[in-house]
Amino acid sequence: MNIKVAIAAGILLAGCGGNKDMKVSTSIQYPDTRTEQVEKDYFGTLVSDEYRWLENDTASDTEAWVKAENKVTEGYLSAIPYRNQILKRLEELVNYPRISAPSKIGDYYFFSKNDGLQNQSVIYFQEGKDGEPKVFIDPNNLSEDGTVSVNILGSSLDDKYLAYTESEAGSDWSKVYIREIATNTKLDDELKWVKFTGAAWTKDGFYYSKYPAPAPGTELSADNKDHSIYFHKLGTPQSEDVLFYRNEKDPNLYHWCGITEDDKYLVMYAASGTDGYELFVKDMENDGPLTKICSGYANKTSIVDHKNGKLIALTDIGAPNYRVVAIDPNNYQQENWVELIPERDETLTNVSTGGGYLFAEYLNSATSQVFQMNYDGSSIREIELPGPGSAGGFSGKLEDKTLFYTYSSFTYPSTIFEYDIENGESKLFNKPDLEFDPENFVSKQVWYKSKDGTDVPMFIVHKKGIELNGKNPTFLYGYGGFNVSLSPYFSPTNIFFLENGGVYAVPSLRGGGEFGEEWHKAGMKEKKQNVFDDFIAAAEYLIDEKYTSPDYLAISGGSNGGLLVGATMTQRPELFKVALPAVGVLDMLRFHKFTVGKGWIPEYGCADSSKAEFEYLHAYSPLHNLKPGVEYPSTMVTTGDHDDRVVPAHSFKFAAKLQASHAGSNPVLIRIETDAGHGAGKPMSKVLEERADVWSFVLHEMGVESLDMPAQVKQ
Repeated sequence: MNIKVAIAAGILLAGCGGNKDMKVSTSIQYPDTRTEQVEKDYFGTLVSDEYRWLENDTASDTEAWVKAENKVTEGYLSAIPYRNQILKRLEELVNYPRISAPSKIGDYYFFSKNDGLQNQSVIYFQEGKDGEPKVFIDPNNLSEDGTVSVNILGSSLDDKYLAYTESEAGSDWSKVYIREIATNTKLDDELKWVKFTGAAWTKDGFYYSKYPAPAPGTELSADNKDHSIYFHKLGTPQSEDVLFYRNEKDPNLYHWCGITEDDKYLVMYAASGTDGYELFVKDMENDGPLTKICSGYANKTSIVDHKNGKLIALTDIGAPNYRVVAIDPNNYQQENWVELIPERDETLTNVSTGGGYLFAEYLNSATSQVFQMNYDGSSIREIELPGPGSAGGFSGKLEDKTLFYTYSSFTYPSTIFEYDIENGESKLFNKPDLEFDPENFVSKQVWYKSKDGTDVPMFIVHKKGIELNGKNPTFLYGYGGFNVSLSPYFSPTNIFFLENGGVYAVPSLRGGGEFGEEWHKAGMKEKKQNVFDDFIAAAEYLIDEKYTSPDYLAISGGSNGGLLVGATMTQRPELFKVALPAVGVLDMLRFHKFTVGKGWIPEYGCADSSKAEFEYLHAYSPLHNLKPGVEYPSTMVTTGDHDDRVVPAHSFKFAAKLQASHAGSNPVLIRIETDAGHGAGKPMSKVLEERADVWSFVLHEMGVESLDMPAQVKQ
């Protein structure tokens, strides 16, 4: 168990080079997008915002613009000759059973399974390890098009009930429901306007986080305020839920809570955004007051467990790579903290519990290392993993004798292992059955120097025996922000890319969490340009080493990664053939005015706060750095009409201005998915259609005429 804060912040081409003259069309008639005279004075600098009308996503003229843009995009993509072949190949690659690691609740084991092409994975449960699996919830039956997703929140103390959420069309808004496990009966309880929450069960109910209901018509765009914690008593209507905590003085704060496994302490977090947070605890046994343990939003301290009267905590206070300490809740001042696991050179990313032990998960140059430890911090063993990659899931209850974890890498499909807690042995529990031989591919990590001399690592994956002639289609993917680490992972759609001779590259950019808080802070606020410099330097490395050239290089990223792509393509347009900004934060002057955007101010800064912050944001904001008469890369912006995290206005305004500014004949398109949000919960059918469009677009723009496809796909 790890009672941590969970703040919401979030591939490929293929082919072997070809005829650069192979084009669907030499000219595109884009919609006639009107401009309006809208300006704002930022500390003496007048900034135009001529496409602000597109921020109103429910207006009829915006809806007409979306339809017109999608018509242009569909017309261009439908003329690419191998588009349907790619979709068929992706369906073939994804069509194999995939299951999650089981989690134990009382006498039952829960897991999710997707038979292959199901829009949503089905949640199963079974009594005991050898019981017959039965469907607990099938999200595919909750909508006609598979756009409702389900997420398990947690079980009651007696393991009798389970709380879960249902979300529609990719929105962050959820409804909470409850089921009795043994009978799989849905109760009448329904909790609305829930966002960014867990279910902290205690006795006859649970605590959860919600917002007030937004005004009709503003559900997907209005600024969310007053994130509050309520207690819901099982079997009662939501109208009777009791307010536990709301900060009346600061309605912009976010609040979450959890309860220790022994039900003795409630743990609450209050955050101003996606960086640090305050920590509070409440003695549940004695109905004690809610006590603030850590003040301010500069650091992160999260409670792992309660043991022998001490709160076990993971913290970056005094340790940018994180450490574990014991806190006496009755004597909680930092000078009284007792260090259990000291800071190391490697980044301690997570600490969980199971079977009476701690499991410390480290990142060593962006790959996983996991240690089983006693509660006093003494190490028992390092858990042997199949190789350099990513592992997670080392969590269970105190009485558990085994736990499950998942391991994967770029060339190792996600595989589940069962771990014996006492003897430290791992045995294979489930390995996916798909036709893929990792021996045919190379996965390595290289280091290169960024603009300021900083050494940055990068993963590179490709087929064995490729010729380093500068003509390999290359896909450079990045994120670089919010302390998010990009570790090796397996995606079946990557097989399509790799089997066609592509090079897939993922750098560990500053702003991420691969090397602790110092690495993160080196890519925040006024230092954000470091992230773009790191990404540009990664591209230059791939070109210098003859993996590729600007004619064969595509860049991609989503959310904060969409900002990354937008910034680098506007700063170095000549360096890339294709740019794919997905659900990106592209207007850095107004991002904080919509839904949960204000939560990113700790990461980015705010243009309204000071002249200094305006100036560095304005200097790289993708929307504001598009210049008329510049030939930009072939671009396809992607977003969803229900994205209420990074609202689609970012993508709308950027695409409109890019089309007006672009001087070349290569296309600049926007693909707007309907009934889809920021990415979570997207139906498999929509995922594959979007991936097919992305791969088709990239291949076509690189001049690739034919693909290495199985015979049945070519028919």
